[in-house]
Amino acid sequence: MKKLSAISTLFLCILTGCLKDDDTPIIIEEVTIINNDGSNSTTNGVVSITGIISTDTTWSSDTIYQLNQKVVVDNGATLTIQPGTIIKGSEGTGSLASALIIARGSKIIAEGTQDAPIIFTSTSDDIEIGQTSGSNLDENDRGLWGGLLILGNAPCSFSGDVAESQIEGIPADDTFGLYGGADATDNSGILQYVSIRHGGALIGEGNEINGLTLGGVGSGTLIDNVEVVANVDDGVEFFGGTVNVSNVLVWAQGDDGLDIDQAYAGTIDNAVVVLGDISDHALEIDGPEGAANGSFTLINATLIGNTVTNNGEYADFRSSATGTTSNIYAYGFKNTSDIELDNDDVATNYNTGNLVFNDWEIVLPTGVTQVQTLFVNKADNVTVTGFGDEATAVTQGSETVGANTSNLSWTYANVKAALGF
Repeated sequence: MKKLSAISTLFLCILTGCLKDDDTPIIIEEVTIINNDGSNSTTNGVVSITGIISTDTTWSSDTIYQLNQKVVVDNGATLTIQPGTIIKGSEGTGSLASALIIARGSKIIAEGTQDAPIIFTSTSDDIEIGQTSGSNLDENDRGLWGGLLILGNAPCSFSGDVAESQIEGIPADDTFGLYGGADATDNSGILQYVSIRHGGALIGEGNEINGLTLGGVGSGTLIDNVEVVANVDDGVEFFGGTVNVSNVLVWAQGDDGLDIDQAYAGTIDNAVVVLGDISDHALEIDGPEGAANGSFTLINATLIGNTVTNNGEYADFRSSATGTTSNIYAYGFKNTSDIELDNDDVATNYNTGNLVFNDWEIVLPTGVTQVQTLFVNKADNVTVTGFGDEATAVTQGSETVGANTSNLSWTYANVKAALGF
């Protein structure tokens, strides 16, 4: 782990905050490390971090790393995080919201294990070194820090057909927020057995950080066994890119579980979304914003609804979404929940075979007698034929499709929500 001298780092951070309140980055050669006693050694197992990581750095499991404002891995650096490491984000909104950002050209190597997952959580969490969960927070504790953002050079479909764009949540003047490019095989590193909890801090009116944001992330990146719990906004949002994701779980998000935008063209395989009391859609799927096209694949997914409140829908297919959903199992939803085609463009894509539904199995909510009635076309001018014929009504326990939930037995959500994986 790279360190500055105690005196220079402390002086720099006191005067500048390392990242100003308006989010203008103070570029430093190495990340700032401060402890309560002003030294650069670990105090009570906690290291406080603010600023730019511009050289290869390793975070170890015998230390808790506290993110203060935005920590950016930049300049081609690689941040390696050992199994079992705990990272806590500080509370704050707007420019003071904490987040870990992997800029284009840099990497994160976060390889946890089933028994020692890497955990991103809030400083309010009483989890300690060596533990996989604390005792004082639950799925209703949201927005206590920001989130994890990974940005790459893979293709995206942007309005105006520009080559790159600024990720939501990062001011336009901060170039570390750029994503998109022409390298479909771009490699941003590894996320494996990673749990992200209690995030989604407000960064602007109606604008929160997702639990995991993937902007233009390429297929050379490995993302496998990741969960997001209790995030204010979306669980995982894909802004274009080609990265493939396997074994992903989202629980009790405030908005959508899995959100696809800007012609994401990868595969999501073996996914579970468990709605909480204030969750919106399990799936929200958008298409391209520019001329570039890309088709997603979502296969082997289980969607678990919520009947306690008025919130919670199966899925919303919007704009010009193109792609395939196959082997989807859903249960626990209300009789007012539906799967929607939202406009003329997406209804047209369904008619032309560019938006495909295969093998949906749904446990009918109380009061629903035909599975096809859950599939709703809201297009103003385009009719569709057969929407919902791809689905079959089943009883819980008799399903033949959906996620292999045993792969996700390691997750915090499985333990805390008693999901029975």
